[in-house]
Amino acid sequence: MARGTNGFSAEQRRVLPTILVPAFMSLLSVSIVNVTLPAIDDSLDAGTSGLQWIVSGYALVFGVLLVAAGRAGDVWGRGRLFLIGLACFGLGSLLSGLAPSILVLNLARVVMGIGSGLLNPQVTGIIQQFFQGELRGRAFGAFGGIVGVSVAIGPILGGGLIALLGEEWGWRASFLVNVPIAFAAIVAARTFLPASAWHPVPQDDPSSTTSGIPVVDGSQRRRGKIDFDPVGMLLLAGGTLFTMVAFMEAKLGWWVWGGLVIGVGLVVGWVRWELAYRARGGTPMVDMELFRTRSFANGALLIGLYFVGFTSIWLLVAQYMQIGLGHDALTAGLIGLPAALAGAITAPIAGRYVVRVGRVIVLWGLGIGALGLVLSAGVALLHGEVGVNEWWLLGTLMLTGIGQGLVVSPNQTLTLSEVPLRYAGSAGGVLQTGQRIGTSIGIAVITSLAFGIAVSSGWDIALAVGFAAILVVVALAAVVGGVDLATTKREQRGTD
Repeated sequence: MARGTNGFSAEQRRVLPTILVPAFMSLLSVSIVNVTLPAIDDSLDAGTSGLQWIVSGYALVFGVLLVAAGRAGDVWGRGRLFLIGLACFGLGSLLSGLAPSILVLNLARVVMGIGSGLLNPQVTGIIQQFFQGELRGRAFGAFGGIVGVSVAIGPILGGGLIALLGEEWGWRASFLVNVPIAFAAIVAARTFLPASAWHPVPQDDPSSTTSGIPVVDGSQRRRGKIDFDPVGMLLLAGGTLFTMVAFMEAKLGWWVWGGLVIGVGLVVGWVRWELAYRARGGTPMVDMELFRTRSFANGALLIGLYFVGFTSIWLLVAQYMQIGLGHDALTAGLIGLPAALAGAITAPIAGRYVVRVGRVIVLWGLGIGALGLVLSAGVALLHGEVGVNEWWLLGTLMLTGIGQGLVVSPNQTLTLSEVPLRYAGSAGGVLQTGQRIGTSIGIAVITSLAFGIAVSSGWDIALAVGFAAILVVVALAAVVGGVDLATTKREQRGTD
C-alpha cells in the first residue's frame, strides 16, 4: 500500500482524523464547561449542587463505562461502538443546548457522558488495530496533541462564545457546537473506517497481538462464541462508581468514605471473578495476565499517579487567577494556552521517537514538568516582588505542558505495546479508568489542601503548597518509571 511522506498509508491517513476529531470534541466538553457554569447558574437558577453535577455527572458516567465499552468494542467491533458513542454524544449535546431546566441539563450531560465513555476506548483500540511500531507511537502522539489542544481551547472557546452571544446563548452554544461535528463524524466513520473495524478481532487468532507474541488461554475453548463477561463488567463498574463518588463528594461528610470501602471491595471481587472466569474457560473482560506484563502494569501505575497530580494544576491556577487575583474567566483560561500548545507540539514529536527511546522519554517529561511546578510555585511566592507578576506563569507553566507531551502519549504507547490485540479496547479502558480515578482523587485531596490554606494564608501560599503536593506524586511516578527502565536494561544485558 502506498505511503505518504509522513509514513502513513492512505487508509491510515483517513482513519486517524476520523477518530481523533470526535475524541477532541468529547475532551473539549470536559474543559469548556468550567467557564460556562456562572452563566448556566444565572440562566437556569442551578444552585451549587446542580452546577456540581453538570461536571461530576459527566465524569462519573464517562469513567464507569470505559473498560466495559472497550471490551464491547473488542467483541462486537470497535466501529459499531464508536458510532453508537457518537450518536449518544450528539444527542446529549443537543438536549443540553436546549435544556429548559437544570434537571434536564444534568440528565443530558449523563447522555453525553455515556457517548464519551463509549467512543473513547475505541480510539485507542483502533489505533492499536491499524497502526504498528513507530507509526503507532506517532498516532498516539497525535492523540496526545489533541488532548493538549482541547484543554487549552475549551476555556477560551467557552468564554469567547459567551462574550459573542451573551450569557444565555453563549453557554447553550458551547453544547450545540458539538451536534454538527458529531453528525459529520458519523458520516466520516461510516465512510472511512476499514471493514475490519466493524467486526470483532478473532479470539483465537495467534496473530492478534500487538507485539506479535501469540497468546493462548482458556478462551480458545469457546471459539466462535461472543463472551462479554457481564458479571465482570458490573463488578468493575460498581467499584469505579463508588470509588469516584467517595472522592468527588468527600465534603458531604465522613459517611461518604463508606463508599470507598464498598468500591474497593467490589474491585477485589472483580479481580477474583475475572481469575475464576478465565480458569473456567471464559474470556474475562480484562485478562488479569495483563498485569503480569511489566510494561502494562508499570505504565498503568505511572499514569494513574501522574493524573492524581497533574490534573489538579489547572483547577488551582484558575482559582488563583480568579479568586486570588481577581481576573475574569477568559483571562484565567488564557494563562494556560502556551502550556497546552507546547504539549500539543511535543506529543507528536515524542511519538516519533518513543519506540526507539523507550521509557527514558517519559522520565524526561516528568522531570521537565516538575521543574515547571517548582518555578511556578516560586512565581506565586515572589508575586509582587522584584517585578514578578502572574504573567510569568505563562513561561513556567509552559514547561508543564512540554512535560505532559512527553509523558501521556509515549507512556500509552509503551504500556499497550505488549497487550494482545483482542484486549486492546479493554486494556485502553483500564488505563483511562485509572486516569479518571486518579483525577478524582487528586482534585479531592490536593484542591482541598490548597483551599484550606487559601482561607488562612492567601492564594499565593495555597498555590505553592498545592504544587508541592503535586511534586510528591510526580516523584512517585518517576520512581515507578525509573524501576521499569532499570529492569528493562537489566533484562537487555542478560540477553546479550
